[in-house]
This record gives sequence, C-alpha cells and structure tokens, in this order.
Amino acid sequence: MAHIDLFFSTLSPYAYLAGNRAEAVAAKHGATITYKPLDIMALFGRTGGTPPKDRHFSRVEMRAQELVRQAKLLDMPLTLKPAHWPTNAAPSSYAFIAAQNAGGGDLGKLMAAILRSVWADEKDIAQDAVVRACLEEAGFDPSLADSGLLEGAETYAANLEEAVERGVFGAPFYITDTDERFWGQDRIDHLGAHLAGKL
Repeated sequence: MAHIDLFFSTLSPYAYLAGNRAEAVAAKHGATITYKPLDIMALFGRTGGTPPKDRHFSRVEMRAQELVRQAKLLDMPLTLKPAHWPTNAAPSSYAFIAAQNAGGGDLGKLMAAILRSVWADEKDIAQDAVVRACLEEAGFDPSLADSGLLEGAETYAANLEEAVERGVFGAPFYITDTDERFWGQDRIDHLGAHLAGKL
C-alpha cells in the first residue's frame, strides 16, 4: 500500500486551498496519509525561504494575485488578509497531533476546518474555543485541545527537523514512500498521476 507524508502548516493559505483533494487522491489509489504539522516560519528560515512579511513587494503582490485566482478556480472563499494571521500555530498543531494519536475522527476534515477558520472565517486558531470547535466538527473529542501538550510540542519540533532533512521547504508538501516529492496544492494532480503509475 502506498503511503504519503503530508507536511503542512495550520497557517498556510496553500494548505487551505488544498482542501481535501489529497485525501481523495489517496483514497482513490489506496494510499495512507500521515499528517505532519510544522512551524512554517521556522522552516523558511532553515531552508532558504523568506517569511511573507520580509518578501520583496513584487513577490507579495504576486502571491496576493495568485491566492485570489486559485481560490476562484477552486470555488473556495478566501480572505486575503485575515484578521488573525499570522497567529500562534502551536495550539492548533498540538491539538492536531493529539487527534492523530487518539484516532476516532477525520484528520483531513480537521485540517480543512482549522485552515478554513483562518482563511475563510477569520477566527483565531490560537484560541482554545476555536480549536475545540474544529475538533468536534471533525469527529474528535474537543478535550484533545487540552491533552498531550508536551508530546505535541515534541512532535511539532521533530516534524520540523524531519522536514528539513527530507527536503521540505514549503507547505503543503507531499512525500511518497518512494521519496517522490510534490510541493503545493497545485501539484495534487501530479501526486495522483504518480500513484497511478503515470509519473
């Protein structure tokens, strides 16, 4: 059975725009997914990237146009400058890690709910109530927001180190068990073609 490691940030607009398409591709090809939330700002610093606030205006303008166009093509609501971005991604990431360890819900739906909270609903995912609502929506026990904080912190840090070692430099980033790497929500079709044996 094929396997995908999905590196993402709960702050990433591109991870938001991915929706649940990677999950659909994995299901179609009988692949499993392990989710690896990480600190995207730290990743940029470790892999030669530049945080959005420090980018040249030409890159900032292009990013803004691209996000709007991609959201329209995908028919997804998007607030280009959400009220609570950037925010502390750790609480939502720790809760996600706790949910993945606990099982019982839909991780793809949880990722989508957290990201939608930022980019469509303009909620602060650093707030406990927001994280709890996302957990509940995805079929998890909302109390997971308060559990496994130490393990969550350790896994979150380990995910960053693993990402750097395995060539990840952005989000979402998909790595198959054959070390094929796909960067960005606009490469999910390529991931599917690879799993189908066409790439």
